[in-house]
Amino acid sequence: MTDRGASAADPAYRVEDVVREILAVVPAGCTWLRPVHDGGVVVDFRVAATSGPGHDIYGRGVGRVGRLLSELYPKMIDGPLWRLYQEVIATGSPGRLADFRYAEELAGVVADSLFDVQVDRVLGGLLVAWRRLDEDRRRLARTELLGSLGWAEYDLASGVSQWSPGMYRIFERDPALGPLSRAEQAAAMLPADRMLGEVAWQTLDSGASSDVTVRFQAASSVKYLRVLSDASRDAAGAPLKIHAVVQDVTARVDSRTAIERLSDQLRTREITALAEHRLAGQLQNLIQPVPRDVFGLAGLEAMVTYLPAESAARVGGDWYHAQNLPDGTVVLVVGDVAGHGLDAASGMAHLRFALVAWLSIGIHDPSVLLGHLNRLCAQLKITATAVVAVYDPATRVLRWARAGHLAPLLSRAGDTGPLDLPPGMLLGASADATYGQRTPRLCTGDLVLFYTDGLVERRVPADALLEQVTATLSAFTAGSGEPALGRLRDLLHHPNPDDDTCTLAVRVLP
Repeated sequence: MTDRGASAADPAYRVEDVVREILAVVPAGCTWLRPVHDGGVVVDFRVAATSGPGHDIYGRGVGRVGRLLSELYPKMIDGPLWRLYQEVIATGSPGRLADFRYAEELAGVVADSLFDVQVDRVLGGLLVAWRRLDEDRRRLARTELLGSLGWAEYDLASGVSQWSPGMYRIFERDPALGPLSRAEQAAAMLPADRMLGEVAWQTLDSGASSDVTVRFQAASSVKYLRVLSDASRDAAGAPLKIHAVVQDVTARVDSRTAIERLSDQLRTREITALAEHRLAGQLQNLIQPVPRDVFGLAGLEAMVTYLPAESAARVGGDWYHAQNLPDGTVVLVVGDVAGHGLDAASGMAHLRFALVAWLSIGIHDPSVLLGHLNRLCAQLKITATAVVAVYDPATRVLRWARAGHLAPLLSRAGDTGPLDLPPGMLLGASADATYGQRTPRLCTGDLVLFYTDGLVERRVPADALLEQVTATLSAFTAGSGEPALGRLRDLLHHPNPDDDTCTLAVRVLP
């Protein structure tokens, strides 16, 4: 038998010296083994170097260097890992032994240890990387059990879910059945808490992590589950996987005081209001997407802005419409449905779509259009305000009517004021209401601002805010040349804490 040692003059010694220095600073647990030959046959392996933290199951570290595997681990001889060593040293092809189990009968040593072992032939020897699995799995299992925890992963592309053992324990589900599908999870959630689940998904869509507590119906009882989740994303920011940690907090919830429960109820209402706010905002954006830039209409350039209320619970029913009509005229509309939230957004959708339908069949008279909108509001049992105007670029006449709405502001060469008001009752207040009209003639460079009350009605007195808006428009039209209409976006608009703000500004072109 040879190669049981090496002298300082031997090149192999110098190689081992270098390898030992390198492995000493490697954080992973690995060893470098040199084959021991007898008659040209590999009969054993000697530990030539080991990494600094590379302690074995007996707690031995660098003290193993120079010793034979047959002495250190006699139960390994002729086993699967030993045969893998022989194969790799003979062929040079890397090898891996997953879930390698090493049993021991000595007191003070873990009786059954599990490893993932990677073997590569390096510098005439074997570089063996050990990753211990049993300790990691035990730690995870104990953490899940002691903390009533579980983890889940959901692949958005494939729809495949993975659950840890703790998840099956929390949901009282047989692991052989696999994870609950998203539909099954939604069905198990109490109906009153489903809005919270919607909040969690919307939060993840926005790029933030989610932390909600919801109630699920398990096999034996209703459980309070705290769900913390985040998303893995690709380079473009699109979500790929959802990762979640779930904790059963039922015992903690049951032991809380009445004051703490009241606090939770208030927080739940806030979260529900936030979800309703986001859904209403999404509905508004789908129904009336707001152009980001100034756009052209017949004889006009126009700009629309929409600023949602700062308060999550106050999203409203503000809306606008602006389009060229087949006869060459332009219709300009701004309206505001009373109330807030999804009901107001739904009412806004009914009014706007109905208006588009009436325009499409040739009804272009502002007073007639307001009469139809009024009867629709009465049927829907809602109230609203609106201004409907039709501009003729050939004559520059603006025919307009109003239903309980603020008069548009006309700014001409530095002089700004409201248009003369025609009579017009609030939409939905009386099914028999009629609406008058005014027909001012506009000039080149005139600026007309249609707006909802969120622009001028807030905690500051309305008169003061209207004066500020008027002064801003006057300064805008007083200058020489043609100032960019898009500048008004920054000059006029600041979020209102209590109400949405929608404006439609148009300027007469030469």
